[in-house]
This record gives sequence, structure tokens and C-alpha cells, in this order.
Amino acid sequence: MKIALASPPIPISLDSGLQSLEDLVKRAADQHAELVCFPESFLPGYPGMAYPPEDRTASRLQPALDRVRDIAAQHAITVIIPMDWYFGNEVFNVAFVISNTGEVLGYQTKNQLDPSEDNTWKAGTERSVFEVNGLKFGISICHEGFRYPETVRWAAQQGAHIVFHPHFTGSNITGPKLTEWGSKDNPYYEKAMMIRALENTIYFASCNYASAYPESASAVIAPDGSCIAHERYGNADVLVVDVEPAKATGFLAKRLKNELYGYGVGVLP
Repeated sequence: MKIALASPPIPISLDSGLQSLEDLVKRAADQHAELVCFPESFLPGYPGMAYPPEDRTASRLQPALDRVRDIAAQHAITVIIPMDWYFGNEVFNVAFVISNTGEVLGYQTKNQLDPSEDNTWKAGTERSVFEVNGLKFGISICHEGFRYPETVRWAAQQGAHIVFHPHFTGSNITGPKLTEWGSKDNPYYEKAMMIRALENTIYFASCNYASAYPESASAVIAPDGSCIAHERYGNADVLVVDVEPAKATGFLAKRLKNELYGYGVGVLP
């Protein structure tokens, strides 16, 4: 099965994000990918960026989601689109799963917030596993996948072949200029991607923005912890990779003795 990771530029507005999304979805579909994932909080853009404040309102976000649904159906591809989203008066960091016919299959909330995000989003409380064309997958958002490995292990114990990891590291203003994926001198993020796959014996697909100073690159990691492919730093494009669900056995994840830690089978905090 071909999957794609989109590495878009940081949007300057909700409309610019939708334009980038449509372009990258088309590129993924033209390469016969069946699913494409975007980075964390892509619509309207990660908080603190220079997009108009009104773009983060519920009245603007609903039509944006509807537009993504149309784009997914038009190109017959499943889209994982991370967004800010209102439930009642609270705003959450979510990743919607949109089918290749434009149906909303569900969403995953970010449940483990970074301390700096406590005043930005409300933390979610539930985890889900999705299935598209025989590929079972979970979603772990940024800080969760980097620092809370339980979020990935939970999905692996539920039979996920792959966990998608929309995230944001880096800046358009300042930061290191990375040249070698996985270098010992890089920030730890890419090493964490490898460990999440290896410790669970599943694929891990991590998706970042194409900023001027990224601290990690989008990459797909195999169940043995090796990097199958990665995007070039700062390159706005889609990374299309073949994955083989049969190789994602979840063997190591399923060997965890949950009862030793007070967990039910397949239930992690």
C-alpha cells in the first residue's frame, strides 16, 4: 500500500493552507498513494504563526473541513488533516480522518499536551484506531509520540500496522541547519521516531512542516527501526512510500505484560 506524508510550508492564512493542501493531495494521488497525512494543526496553522485570528474561529474552520472533504473525494484519497477544532466552547488539537469519498471517519484528539500548550488547547481523553483498505492505524500527535510512547504502544496493541505522527518542530525565523537525517548532532526527534517503530514492531510515519529551520524531517520508519525514506529538510513536497502491513506484527508491543503495571489488556493510560 502506498502512503504519503505531506510537508507543506507554514501557512500564512487558512486559505493559503487549503491551497497548499489541495496541491499536495493531488501530488500524492498522482503517485497512487491511498492515504496522505499532514502536519500538526495544519489548518489554520500552528498557534502563534502569522495567520489572521479570525481563521481560528469555528465559523471558519467548519467550511475548511468541508473543503478538505471535497478535495479528498475529488482525488479519491484518504486524508489525515490535523486542525484546531471546537467542541462546545473549548478548542482541541485534533486530526480528522477523511475517506476517499469525503466521509469523516473519525478523529483523534491530542490528549497529552506539551506544558506550553496548556492555555492553547483542551486535552482530549480518548484514543482510536482506524482502518482504510486493510491498513489499521493510530494517530499520535507531536509531543505524544515524542515523549509519551504509551500513545503509540496502545495503538500497536489494538492491531495498528502503522501510527501516523503529525508534528511541528522548527521555525521560519531561527534554528539549526540540519543536513543529515538521524545525525547524532541533530535534536532527538528523529531518533524517537525510530524507537517508536522498533519498540512496537510497527511502522511509524512522522510528518513535519517544510519550514526554513526544521528540527526534524518527515519520515517513514520500518518495523525494525530503520528509516525507509525521509523528506529533504525544508522541501515542500509529498513523500510517497510503500508499506507492507504484514510486516507490522506488533510483536514487541503485544509482549508487554500489562498486568504488571495495573493495565487492562491493551489499555494504557
